[in-house]
Amino acid sequence: MLAEQVRQLTLEARMSKPPLPGAAVAMLRKPNPAVITTLRRDGQPVSTATWYLWDDGRVLVNMDEGRKRLEHMRDDPRVAVDVLDESDWYTHVSMTGHVDEMCEDTNLADIDRLAQQYMGRPYPQRDRRRISAWIAVDGWHGWGALKDSSQPG
Repeated sequence: MLAEQVRQLTLEARMSKPPLPGAAVAMLRKPNPAVITTLRRDGQPVSTATWYLWDDGRVLVNMDEGRKRLEHMRDDPRVAVDVLDESDWYTHVSMTGHVDEMCEDTNLADIDRLAQQYMGRPYPQRDRRRISAWIAVDGWHGWGALKDSSQPG
C-alpha cells in the first residue's frame, strides 16, 4: 500500500496545476472528442466517451439519471477527463480532478448547452431526468502542441 501511495504522489507531482494556459483553454472550448474515467466502488476505473463543456475553469458533464458513471461519481468524486484535439489527436489535454458540484438539470439548460456545442441544436430527448456535474481540475497534462515544457517526457 505504501508503494502505491508513493507512486500516486509521484504522478501528482508531475502534473501541472491549474490554471491552464490560454492555448489549452482555447482547445478545450471546442467540441472535441473526450473520455471521462470514474471509479467503481471496488476501485476499478471505468472510461466512457462523453460530451463536455469548458465552463469558467471547470469541466461540465451531463448524464441521464440512469447512467452508471453518475452512481460512480456519487460514490467517489475523483475523475479523469481526457480531451483530444479534433484536428490532431496527438494533441490532447488529460485532467485529473473531482466533482465539485452536482445538481439536477431541471429545465435541461445544461444538456442543451452541450448539445448546441456538439450538434448545433437543443438536446432532442426531453422525457428523462438529467444531472449536471462540474469537475474541478486538480492537475493536468498536455501533449503534442499543448505539452507543458515543465513536464517530463
